Amino acid sequence: MTARTHNAFAFASLVTAAAYFPPTHLNLSTLILGIVGTDIGALIPDMDTGGNYLWGLLPQGQKLGGFLRRIFYKHRTITHSLLGLFLIFKFFAWLLPRIFNSTFIDPQIILVSIMIGFVSHLIADSFTEEGIPLLYPIPLTFGIPPIKKVRIKTGHWFENFVIFPGIWIFLIWFVNIHKDIFLQILRGLI
Repeated sequence: MTARTHNAFAFASLVTAAAYFPPTHLNLSTLILGIVGTDIGALIPDMDTGGNYLWGLLPQGQKLGGFLRRIFYKHRTITHSLLGLFLIFKFFAWLLPRIFNSTFIDPQIILVSIMIGFVSHLIADSFTEEGIPLLYPIPLTFGIPPIKKVRIKTGHWFENFVIFPGIWIFLIWFVNIHKDIFLQILRGLI
């Protein structure tokens, strides 16, 4: 999947999670950082490619990305696995409480948002022809459906004209159906 599809799917996943598990306390700063965290989480698995958008946000990030690309040796290895999910979770569970003041920003909500983005990326990539190496370093790839020929080709017409718009149609429908919950969440911000 392309970065824009991953970001749209991650945002739809965050909104869906918020409807079913509404946060009990949320402020505007945490809401904004949660949305940004979801987008970052959705792009983290592709940091094994030198051209990932996140590398451009860091000083000398493109050089670091190119260096790490040689370490990973190919796309979709540890960053698309359960091991990578665990390591990213542990890293952010350690980092976020150290960089955010919990009086103003809830690091747990940010952590959950990043992980929603990360997991949504893995789910979306499981629908592509390449599948994902969920049990890395065991060299097995998993995909949905199991028949590779009927899966989505990254960046081709089906993703661009069916999947991407379908995510936004779902999001509009879902928000409309659950508008009372979202209004309650927004009222809690004021």
